[in-house]
Amino acid sequence: MDEAGRYLALANRLADAAGEIIRPHFRADLDIEIKADESPVTIADREAERAMRAIIEAECPDHGILGEEFPPKEGTGDWRWYLDPIDGTKLFITGIPLFGTLIALAHNGEPVLGVMDQPINRERWIGAMDGSAALNGKAITTSAKENLDEAILFTTSPRLYGPDQLVTFERLADATRLTRFGTDCYAFAMLAMGFVDIVTETNFNEWDIAALVPVIENAGGVVTDWDGKPLRFDGQIAIETTIAAANPTLHAKALEALQS
Repeated sequence: MDEAGRYLALANRLADAAGEIIRPHFRADLDIEIKADESPVTIADREAERAMRAIIEAECPDHGILGEEFPPKEGTGDWRWYLDPIDGTKLFITGIPLFGTLIALAHNGEPVLGVMDQPINRERWIGAMDGSAALNGKAITTSAKENLDEAILFTTSPRLYGPDQLVTFERLADATRLTRFGTDCYAFAMLAMGFVDIVTETNFNEWDIAALVPVIENAGGVVTDWDGKPLRFDGQIAIETTIAAANPTLHAKALEALQS
């Protein structure tokens, strides 16, 4: 098995392990803790990440790991894994199966392999190192829409934006055909499949988006910050703004609306 195949098999193992832990806790009686950033966390989040870390450390001991629930592990080489065991914990604790387990592998700061797994619906999106994008093994592609007045826009919540960011977001929303809220990572997966055309977010951590970049870009989309610059994956964690669009033309028009 070549390197790309080996890492893909490993990423699938990680998703399988996380799913086995997460499923029994879904719609169950859970203790919910509130972290310092006021986001919720459960035993499912922590145990799923712990299981994935253990597999990586056994199989790739020289690789770095940056995950949501535990301190970073510095690697000795050019590879780093990004782990978000339950992206959308608020959806998870309210019994809505639109959260996802996000797994990415970056080489020299560039995400080259991404997996988003929805363990309840048994859906797995993969952006592989060979440039392919698929849901459960079936190729996917983004929308061909190129005009904002045809586009469907998603964001998690306008309440997550600062005052200036909200004004900027609303300029884009006013230009699109339909704006919807919620779903966290699931909206990005729908963009990769052509059902959603633009997703914007703010105040991400690297583990919130790293896995989604290869999925979307391999499917034909574009992911940048609101200034059109590539996202940085350098272990500094914070990503202030993110926009994903179905194709380069629509992305350019969305940036123009944000910046006007």
